[in-house]
Amino acid sequence: MSQTSGSPAGPVTADDVQRAVRLAVAALRPALAADWDVRAGSLEWSCWETVEHLADDLFSYAAQLGPETPPLDDHVPFAWIRKKPGGPANVIFADRRLGPAGLLQVLEACGTMLAAVVRTASPQARAFHVFGVADPEGFAAMGVVETLVHIHDVAEGLGVAWEPPADLCARTLTRLFPDAPADTDPWPALLWSTGRADLPGRPRPTSWRWHGAPRAL
Repeated sequence: MSQTSGSPAGPVTADDVQRAVRLAVAALRPALAADWDVRAGSLEWSCWETVEHLADDLFSYAAQLGPETPPLDDHVPFAWIRKKPGGPANVIFADRRLGPAGLLQVLEACGTMLAAVVRTASPQARAFHVFGVADPEGFAAMGVVETLVHIHDVAEGLGVAWEPPADLCARTLTRLFPDAPADTDPWPALLWSTGRADLPGRPRPTSWRWHGAPRAL
């Protein structure tokens, strides 16, 4: 049965992952003719590298939950490589010959993989992440926040508009950033929580992390 997006305070679902990725692809598709080697917002990576990194994140979250007994103390041991010093360390790379359209297809495919694994995983499943052992909902929320904020970075670089739905941001904040400001809209609060924006009276954080541990019962 399909998991449907719930209220802003509800759980983060596999459908939220697919929704975030599909919105991301739709937002970036008008920029296929742009220069994707420009810097992505405040990051040191290019727009191309950032989307590859995002696809790799989605793939790796699916991979962590994939084994019958998911690892609790380390990543699934894929061979991670960097194509250049300072670039992202990935398993997933897109074929440059296919251009940005191919890159977006890779992103969509990896998002679908994560959604499928989250949808079929036992709610009791747990797997390693550097920010702490997480459950399927936690990995879904990680996939959503990675998508929302990295598309923000890429949209800045490519000069396209990007403002994700408030309910999607709100569920992600509730799940991963319990100490996020509650007196501002969810999207600015999410950008602030990930060190990408200032808020009135709150300079942007110089370091941040999310909390992927399962919700307390």
